[in-house]
Amino acid sequence: MHMMNQSQSNFSGPRDEDDDTIDLGALIGTLWRGKLIIAAVTLIFMLLAGYYAYGVAVPTYRSTAVVVLDTKEDSIVDLQAVVGGFSGDSTEVNTEVEVLRSRGLAGKVVDRLNLIDDPEFNGALREPSMIGGMISGLKGMLSSGPPEEVLDPELQKAKTRDAVVQALLNKVSVSNIRQSLVFNVTAETESPVKSAQIANTIVELYILNQIEVKFEATEKATEWLSNRVSELQIELENAEKKVSEFTARTQLVSIEGLQALERQIKELRDRIDGAALNREALQTRLADLEAAQTPDEKLDAAQDAALTRIFSNGLSSETNQTAFDLRFDTVMTRVRADLVRSTQQLEALRNSEEELGEQLASQGQDLIELQQLTRESEATRLLYEYFLTRLKETSAQEGIQKADSRMLSSSVVPNSPSAPKKSQIIALAMILGAMVGSGLVLLREFRTRTFRTANELEQHTGYTVIGQIPLIPSRHRKDTLKYLSDKPTSAAAEAIRNLRTSLMLSNLDKKPQVIVSTSSIPGEGKTTVSLSLAKFLSGLGKSVLLVEGDIRRRTLNEYFPDMPRNGIASVLNGDVKFADAIHTPDGFGADVLGGEKTNVNAADIFSSDRFKSFISEMRDQYDFIIIDTPPVLVVPDARIISQNADAILFSVKWDSTNKGLVEEAMRFFHNSNQRITGLVLSQIDEKGMKRYGYGGEYGAYGAYGKGYYDS
Repeated sequence: MHMMNQSQSNFSGPRDEDDDTIDLGALIGTLWRGKLIIAAVTLIFMLLAGYYAYGVAVPTYRSTAVVVLDTKEDSIVDLQAVVGGFSGDSTEVNTEVEVLRSRGLAGKVVDRLNLIDDPEFNGALREPSMIGGMISGLKGMLSSGPPEEVLDPELQKAKTRDAVVQALLNKVSVSNIRQSLVFNVTAETESPVKSAQIANTIVELYILNQIEVKFEATEKATEWLSNRVSELQIELENAEKKVSEFTARTQLVSIEGLQALERQIKELRDRIDGAALNREALQTRLADLEAAQTPDEKLDAAQDAALTRIFSNGLSSETNQTAFDLRFDTVMTRVRADLVRSTQQLEALRNSEEELGEQLASQGQDLIELQQLTRESEATRLLYEYFLTRLKETSAQEGIQKADSRMLSSSVVPNSPSAPKKSQIIALAMILGAMVGSGLVLLREFRTRTFRTANELEQHTGYTVIGQIPLIPSRHRKDTLKYLSDKPTSAAAEAIRNLRTSLMLSNLDKKPQVIVSTSSIPGEGKTTVSLSLAKFLSGLGKSVLLVEGDIRRRTLNEYFPDMPRNGIASVLNGDVKFADAIHTPDGFGADVLGGEKTNVNAADIFSSDRFKSFISEMRDQYDFIIIDTPPVLVVPDARIISQNADAILFSVKWDSTNKGLVEEAMRFFHNSNQRITGLVLSQIDEKGMKRYGYGGEYGAYGAYGKGYYDS
């Protein structure tokens, strides 16, 4: 419990991995550390761009012809409907841009300049390059479909012409100068003369095409107008004949007579409405009389003075009651008679209104039919006169059309190529290379799941890194102790001393006596930490015992080949005495209790009360007991042994151990309610740190330490 309480101060909680805040300083630092990669990728891109710009790219030349649209039409007669000029709005301007880029106009240019025989536009005439030939051959080998159908020569010729037209359109651009009716027609080819010739030809054919379109439109308009005038002349004659025939066989009243009939009908309808309202009132009153039951209700429904007078005399006597009933019946009979009379009057009015309506409809229909025939005749006459006038105007205009545009300036033969723009290509390549290089550096950094600095390890685990040990330059494990002995002032030796000091200061109230050294997986340097720490603690004049906790592998035997056969298992079983099982290597300064083969499970051995008693006895004999345990993720021995320890050192191999493994090992300790005293970042490669850009920043492997260390 003491070990866990004192180690709580070294735990600050893991970093929030879901924090989406971007650390600009860390981002810039990552890019700076990868500056060599970025520079190399940028240089490669620039070299490739230079090779393309100066060695591969074919120079092209650009030439521009300028054409302007005329928005006024100077016609001798008014022919806006047939050959009118442009109004200059945006819709017509955009339309003309598309006309200049149309396939029909491009096809005429192809035919005039015979571009089908030009290899630049007809790919079939170009000799395939070596790479193109290889690609074609590869496609042929990979293609498993039916063989291509052999086309008719005419269809093949049309297909070739379409391909050339498309190639021409790809090399031509048309742009409108804003707020104007001026268009730039630009052609870009491999020949300066050809570029100027194509641009001029497009404009010339465009202007000629406008004249042809107008002439064709005039011809079609003249033909159509002639046919239409003939048809309208026949229709006019037929319409006038119908009017004469209808007038001869029909006797029509005047419009004034029809208006008088309409007034009579209106008056009848007003009377009908009044009679209908009167009948409804009588029906309502009769319904109220029939529904009345009590004298009060009858009096209220009848609204009769005589009935009111009888009611005021009282209805207690039979005489008054009889007089009241007789008077009420009289009132009801009178209302029924009024209702019958009102109904008969309403029916008579409606019959009169219907007769007048039929008379008005009959005479009005005849008048409407005459007016319709007259209007048709007049409309036909107007159409005939209008189209006759247009026919005369179109016939007069035929042959004097002019184009709606003119060439403002013809294209000139360029003196220098417009592409490739070598400086721009190289500049873009440099920018792209820097972006790709930066992306590679960031991708490498984001995919990194190992630890390169103590700060990263502390932020990820929440524990303090109390030791950073450089990679010891030894080929064999047994040479590690020899290196530390031969170079007592080396960077590795000073790093062990720093670890020793940090461990002693981890708990000022009570210095840790039993120390466990472990890791998440094998090969992370935990045994080197155990050996080095034991050696340097004994160098302080302290009695130190190094215990082989990893009895399954017995790693210490590789460092000390002369160790006794009996080890900790025999000591705990009582087969040998402790003094007979320990080994004191020459020049090491600490006692070593090794492991041995046993049939008993190692976890059972370390879970026994005998092991706890053994540790308690060793506390009285030694100042420090260092136990080298197996990896946490392999077997549970380390967590079992740690129950008897004062401090736990957890080793993490630099730029090797996966973060997930460290997290899993931490979880194992937390589930056992155990806390790690400190982390050790081991086997740090100085050259690797420099390669990542950390060389002058951290600990014993920093660049500034060279004046203090032997190596």
